[in-house]
Amino acid sequence: MPKPTRKSKTEVKRQRVTGQPLTPRQKRELAALAAMPDDQIDTSDIPELPPHAWKDAIRGRFYRPLKQAISMRLDADVVAWLKKRGKGYQTRANNILRQRMLDETKRA
Repeated sequence: MPKPTRKSKTEVKRQRVTGQPLTPRQKRELAALAAMPDDQIDTSDIPELPPHAWKDAIRGRFYRPLKQAISMRLDADVVAWLKKRGKGYQTRANNILRQRMLDETKRA
C-alpha cells in the first residue's frame, strides 16, 4: 500500500514504498488506460462481483486521513462541552469540523 508523504501543508502525495519504479512502457500503458472510456477496458479477467457480494460492504472502513497536530484556541465553554462526554473530545471536535466541511463542500 502506498505510504503518504507530505508535499506541502495542504497537499498530500502518495508514494510507492516497495517494488521497482514503473518502466516507461508501464507508464504509457497506464496513461492509455486512464484515457480510455470505462466500457472499452477489457475486464474479462477480473469479472465484477455479484450484487449479493456487496451486501455487508462498508464504505470507507479502512480510510484513515493523515492527522496533523495543531494548537488551537477555543472558548472555555466549547472545550467544556466537548469534554462533557468524557474521553475523545478531540475526536469529537474533529468529527464536528469534518461534517461541517463536507456539508459546505456539497453546497459549493
